Amino acid sequence: MIAEAILEAVGEEIVAGIGGGRDRQEVKEMFTALARRTDSQYSYLNSRIALVDGKHKAGVCVSYPGACLRELRRSFFEEANNRFGWGMTPEEVEAVPEETTGEEFYLDSLAVVPEYRGRGVAKVLITDACRKADEAGLPLGLLVADHNPGARRLYDSLGFRPVARRTFAGEEMTNMRL
Repeated sequence: MIAEAILEAVGEEIVAGIGGGRDRQEVKEMFTALARRTDSQYSYLNSRIALVDGKHKAGVCVSYPGACLRELRRSFFEEANNRFGWGMTPEEVEAVPEETTGEEFYLDSLAVVPEYRGRGVAKVLITDACRKADEAGLPLGLLVADHNPGARRLYDSLGFRPVARRTFAGEEMTNMRL
């Protein structure tokens, strides 16, 4: 569930770029492996799964302290190098711009299963991420793509405000904080 949610959150264009033309299933397998690890930004340790009626998986939110991104994403590049032959050196990995900072608790990925959209699942997941951010003493931050007005409306309605522009996967996005 975590892997599928991440693929949904980042979008098909980024998924295709990660796999370098390989099948979507191979990219999903990589994210499944990352979700099983404890040293990954996409780890089950950083993920919350929303259940409806205590049994139906309705959505996923991945969040963690922004200061941990550099360390946590090394496993992503390790997996991409091994599975897809990216060939990035440790120096190249360290040079990749960070999409968050130590000044925020980062909501990395959020996705709701289509049949549960519009039923408050995203709000519940964001509220949980807010609780984790509060415990860390940090504001909750996220990136939203300009071509995703539905997500932007949701974040605006919950009180998130734009604070900067940041680049993720080659695309400039709005960094918002609550």
